[in-house]
Amino acid sequence: MRSTSTLRRLVAVTGLVAVTALTAACGGGADDAPSTSGGASAGAGAFPRTVTHAMGSTTIERQPQRVVVLDTPEAGAALLVGVKPIAAVSVDPVAKTYPAHLQDQLNGVPDVGPLDEPNIDKILSLKPDLILSSKIRHEKIYDRLSQIAPTVFAEAPGDGWKQNVSLFAQALGKEKEAETALAAYQDRARKIGEAITAKNGGKAPTISIVRFVDGPTRLYQPTSFSGVVVADTGLPRPASQQDPKEVITEIGPELIDRAEGDYVFVCTYGDPAITQQKAFLSSPLWANLAAVKNNRVTNVSDDTWMTGIGIQGAHLILDDIAKAAGVDPLR
Repeated sequence: MRSTSTLRRLVAVTGLVAVTALTAACGGGADDAPSTSGGASAGAGAFPRTVTHAMGSTTIERQPQRVVVLDTPEAGAALLVGVKPIAAVSVDPVAKTYPAHLQDQLNGVPDVGPLDEPNIDKILSLKPDLILSSKIRHEKIYDRLSQIAPTVFAEAPGDGWKQNVSLFAQALGKEKEAETALAAYQDRARKIGEAITAKNGGKAPTISIVRFVDGPTRLYQPTSFSGVVVADTGLPRPASQQDPKEVITEIGPELIDRAEGDYVFVCTYGDPAITQQKAFLSSPLWANLAAVKNNRVTNVSDDTWMTGIGIQGAHLILDDIAKAAGVDPLR
């Protein structure tokens, strides 16, 4: 049984803004159990088709050409299979920017945010023929969206994120493209893990993921987005980060030893001054970590490791892991 509430679990993975943090943090659940089941009434690439998803089933009469995406994973999935959305939702409510790793590809795409309350009238005016989002994000407006265009929802932005890629690709009629991209990612992750293991004398090193936020410091478990990526490399996690039922574990400065790993990847959300980062990094307990002594602590992008949910973001995490370990990134 989970020791945290659903709200706390949702907070775990994002942190862009209050609502964003509360909804995205399912963080990439175990990918051997899809969060939605997708079924089509026609073969790959054929229409009409009926897609089963988190809100029921939706019939799509013809291959979508005007697609609106209401979160980062949906934008990433569409772009992955060669579909540029006609509208999207920015992840930063102040700067109104798209995720850094998708920014170039979304250049010129209208923003129909904010994330917590998409502009229904603006979406309607764009005359989409498919809308993609998730139940956790936008369940309350599903009926309104589905009156505008066929609408397909994943269960959550993070849970079963690889299955979500397949679901959205199915709605787009791009199953083969998604299968190819997913297979290439899996192969790259496995090979990088094997190379790192070989470089470490045949013993796979442990990977620790630490995040400083406004509150208790977080250790990310295997069900988080970045945790799934690490699992795909085949590299193990330290004992403190092997809980299959949690997305995060929260620790204070007195428990710094639980952040230990052969390689430690650290990211920070927001202003470091309002996090425990200074207390951690100035502590003798931190200095005593083997990863610190061996210069195996790497600062990484919070946007990538926490909210880059999708194949593109996963590849960037693999880049960081390969670079830290000094192996060929296989790009």
